[in-house]
Amino acid sequence: MSVDLVSQENTVLVVDDTPTNLQVLFDLLSEQGYRVAIAKNGETALQRLQSYLPDLILLDVMMPGIDGFETCQHIKANPITCNIPVMFMTALSDSVDKVKGLNLGAVDYITKPIQHEEVLARIRVHLQLRNASSVLEQRTDELNQALEHLKQSQLHLVQGEKMSALGQLVAGIAHEINNPVNFIHGNLMHVKEYTQDLLDFVQLYQQHYPNPVAEIQTRAEALDLAFLQDDLVKMLDSMKVGSDRIRQLVLSLRNFSRLDEADLKPANIHDGIDSTLMILQHRLKARPNFPAIQVIKDYGQLPEVECCPSQLNQVVMNILSNAIDALEESGISDHQQPTITIRTSISRANWITIGIADNGVGIPEPIRSKLFDPFFTTKPAGKGTGLGLSISHQIVTEKHGGTIECHSTSGQGTEFAVQIPVRQAMAQVA
Repeated sequence: MSVDLVSQENTVLVVDDTPTNLQVLFDLLSEQGYRVAIAKNGETALQRLQSYLPDLILLDVMMPGIDGFETCQHIKANPITCNIPVMFMTALSDSVDKVKGLNLGAVDYITKPIQHEEVLARIRVHLQLRNASSVLEQRTDELNQALEHLKQSQLHLVQGEKMSALGQLVAGIAHEINNPVNFIHGNLMHVKEYTQDLLDFVQLYQQHYPNPVAEIQTRAEALDLAFLQDDLVKMLDSMKVGSDRIRQLVLSLRNFSRLDEADLKPANIHDGIDSTLMILQHRLKARPNFPAIQVIKDYGQLPEVECCPSQLNQVVMNILSNAIDALEESGISDHQQPTITIRTSISRANWITIGIADNGVGIPEPIRSKLFDPFFTTKPAGKGTGLGLSISHQIVTEKHGGTIECHSTSGQGTEFAVQIPVRQAMAQVA
């Protein structure tokens, strides 16, 4: 079944300085069910277009004041009226440059005297085209919305898969490393105690037998017994520090992923930030061609925040990783220490702010306006997906009802500010 794209409620604006022509067209179009508006010159037509928009304009070319060409030019220059089809009317005796009219945006010409059937047929065709174009624009908007929804769904899937993969990795590390590390850590205390007992025994022996036989004296000199007694305790202390660090790293990985805490729950924001910094510690250290990145922590007094800990940690990870990338790519002069500053505070009533700033070269406005767009990245191919900040924006705004903003000044660095409510019920009120 075909659908008539021309509604009988379509409005036609007739612009002509001849009353007879206006009357003829008014009667003809009214009989066909069109709503008809009239204007006696170009100035009046432009004034009427400020208050309502017709579906089609019949415009006389030769008129006093501003002629049809100039009137059409004004219509097409206005973004509000530029899509209204304009049909010029001209007498057979008039010398008219039709190419000029079409170049100005007109869709057709009608010659006078008016041929009723021809005029109605042409009007019907152009109204059908206009209405079809409107339907197409509506369908295009719907497709664009569907595409945007698809992109957001893809982001959810990517985020879910990333966190799932991270969780499996952490679970494997925890299972394979945690038990032997705890075994080593627990026994180091006993090893140190036993070693100290043996060293005390050796010292006691040396006190009572300061002049051992030649073979023992030779062996003691070969072992450098004095150095061994002093260094052995230091080695055990170093091993204790190393085992503590491994245990802390495993704990940080578990705190970062928080696989068992996908739902909203109260969490310590500072613990999450510290765990993330621990994971990124290797990127903060000095390298042959780049100094160590200093991290300044300016933590405020925060309550526990109702959030999804693993997802919020992912936001902090993305922002910190980008800050490190920015410092590495921009380079730092000899007299400037590369620095990342992390500030937390209470902002507005029962909201918290996490600010992460670097002292790099900043981000230009054309790039800053696209930072949170899906798949946008300034990194070389294979170095970035363009999903990190987009996912972060989605986590903060949709999952936590908060805001995330980027503030940057050229030559003075960049700061990301994340604001979320302490309780999610407050996000609904805000």
